[in-house]
Amino acid sequence: MNGYRLSETEFERLTIAIDGPAVSGKSSVGKAFASRIGYRFLDTGLMYRAATWNAVQSGVDVNNSGAVSVAAEQMQFSVVDDNHGGNSIIVNGEDVTAQLHSTQVDDSVSAVAAVGRVREIMVAEQRRLAGEGGIVMVGRDIGTVVIPDAPLKIYLTATARTRAIRRHRDFLAEGNEVELEDILRSMERRDLMDSSRDDSPLRPADDARVVDTDDLSFDQVVDHLTELAKEIL
Repeated sequence: MNGYRLSETEFERLTIAIDGPAVSGKSSVGKAFASRIGYRFLDTGLMYRAATWNAVQSGVDVNNSGAVSVAAEQMQFSVVDDNHGGNSIIVNGEDVTAQLHSTQVDDSVSAVAAVGRVREIMVAEQRRLAGEGGIVMVGRDIGTVVIPDAPLKIYLTATARTRAIRRHRDFLAEGNEVELEDILRSMERRDLMDSSRDDSPLRPADDARVVDTDDLSFDQVVDHLTELAKEIL
């Protein structure tokens, strides 16, 4: 599509997919990127975290796919835009957004997200939201499964240690004492589960633009994504 200028109608309907492993910068970068180009933003990972939080709160064994599926089917949830360009997640009438990045959810979300019925429920809602257009969607299978026809697919990545250091910094800033090596082990375990699952494994789409964020600042990544968007907008 290089060299082709989208009409105003096409521009409004455009969808952009950003995938990548945990703590590769998808959410923070994606939100800033969406704001810069005037698009809505959806962090699909929060939806799977919500299903995980709901299962844990309901006392469900997250390794029991049948029980996890039932919990997801019974869960009433919605995604709403917050006042800062991000998303809030409402589960059974309660805003649970602030609870979705706990270590307990971190340790269980890959198991829940690997359940086919959970993914079926979430992908259906993600496609409905994508159909409204003008949106940057971030996750792990957006470009490969959810919106494979997106005109721009981006895959953000970084080494597991770099990502663990970032998460460790976030925990310390929130006043939570967590060992870096524990975070790294959890990150590596999650990467393995996400990339080896049978249903929608984590991988770059064949035509994704891969962006390694190891040696890039936050602003540099947002700038780079904006340049990629200019090629199609």
